[in-house]
Amino acid sequence: MKLSLNGIQDKEQWKGYKLPEFDIEAVKKNTYENPTWVHFGAGNIFRAFPAALLQQLLDSGDADTGVIVAEGFDFDIIDKAYKPYDNLSLLVVLKADGSIEKKVIASVTESVKASPEFADDWKRLCDIFANPSLQMISFTITEKGYGVAPADLERGLNPVLIMGKVTVLLYERFKAGGYPLTVQSMDNCSHNGDKVKSAVLQYAEKWAAEGLVPAEFVEWLKDETKITFPWSMIDKITPRPDAAVQKMLAEDGFEDSNTIITDKHTYTAPFVNAEETEYLVIEDNYTNGRPALEKAGVIYTDRETVDNVERMKVTTCLNPLHTAMSVFGCMLGYNLISAEMKDEDLCGLITKMGYKEAMPVVVDPGVLHPDEFIDAVLTKRLPNPFMPDAPQRIATDTSQKIAIRFGETIKSYRKKGLDMDQLTLIPLVLAGYARYLKGIDDEGNPFDISPDPLLGELQEIVKPLEIGKKEQDYSCLKELYSREDIFGQNLYEAGLGEKIEGMVAELYAGKGAVREVLHKYVSAR
Repeated sequence: MKLSLNGIQDKEQWKGYKLPEFDIEAVKKNTYENPTWVHFGAGNIFRAFPAALLQQLLDSGDADTGVIVAEGFDFDIIDKAYKPYDNLSLLVVLKADGSIEKKVIASVTESVKASPEFADDWKRLCDIFANPSLQMISFTITEKGYGVAPADLERGLNPVLIMGKVTVLLYERFKAGGYPLTVQSMDNCSHNGDKVKSAVLQYAEKWAAEGLVPAEFVEWLKDETKITFPWSMIDKITPRPDAAVQKMLAEDGFEDSNTIITDKHTYTAPFVNAEETEYLVIEDNYTNGRPALEKAGVIYTDRETVDNVERMKVTTCLNPLHTAMSVFGCMLGYNLISAEMKDEDLCGLITKMGYKEAMPVVVDPGVLHPDEFIDAVLTKRLPNPFMPDAPQRIATDTSQKIAIRFGETIKSYRKKGLDMDQLTLIPLVLAGYARYLKGIDDEGNPFDISPDPLLGELQEIVKPLEIGKKEQDYSCLKELYSREDIFGQNLYEAGLGEKIEGMVAELYAGKGAVREVLHKYVSAR
């Protein structure tokens, strides 16, 4: 069983695998001549979600063009995970009931490197952007991909960062006739469309000020009858390639189950393992048409509803639960989220925190009900024993996430004049963060703290504190819990600072204190 266009012709070998049901060569030809969709970011989430959605439309006859994937950061992904496999990938859906769905994805018709150093690929991208048929460009490049560096702005029309390159390509479209286009972020970050728009305009306005592009280019980008930057909310977990999945595929006779680790430390493979649950809610604001993705389950709605769905997810129904499990899971020696869900204290922590503390201030977006969303998270998604997701992965960049995941709920309590004494488990998680920063688990053994841009300075704040020391000064915590950049507000002004300090003292009491304190507060709540 070889993952290639030739390899999937022998359908007898692929029993138990869903193969494409459309004419791949016809779709490739049509896409080459009339491209409609370019996606930036060739990682696992793209192959497991947007590309798989389009495959449904191709199979049903509701689309006749594929998607062209462009990678602007880790070019090895194209050379090692796309080209050798004729741009095919294998999607392995790991369901909570133990069943597994295996599906060959063939909706990606071309894979290119988004950089002028690869002349042929760059020319192809320029040609695509000049084609009136192009409807949408989309992104799964993580929030970091939308950054704009001052040095890159000084490079004129030869930028290095992906947002600069995208702006160059948009300029190609402007010069070709100013055809309309929608620039669609599908990244997991708040108001993602605005982040793309801000980055693109920074480049365009700088270039216009220097006379490198006409002012009309900037006006075109701001004209919502021509260019739009819709918001979206995406949710699907696609962990790194899992050894158990590789073993299963190898036993089937699938020959391409190898893990690929690029020079930039991207973990990928010819297959993607993913959970079954998925949500994609998009602001329906397109200027040149779009794929009929609503027929594959995408929810198209207005901007306010997208915002409410995103807030529901990141401040209540998923992301805060993830962070709580990552902080305490690392300290209690867990390596799998599903295993944590069998722990009465940890499961109780996120269940009570979600339903009792965060739910009272959530806004029901209408298109997805908060109770149903969190029910799926707690009963189906997190306990899934076949999903190899780890607290260590989720704990990455925690300092950048807390303000949204917990700070917004605290702000809502303050805004509504609710009693802060109702909050116990959210303060406990924030207290647990100060204990986590020591990098010592509940048994007294060191563990590797996940990468975080503020890790060094935050560890320096808690450096005076010692685990097991009975009498010590916790005043250093004021420097931590008054930081608005981390918590979204000064927690002392919010009336929670002293409460959190007391919990930190309990967590630092000695070996076994994390478990003891967790059990105490979860049981009481």
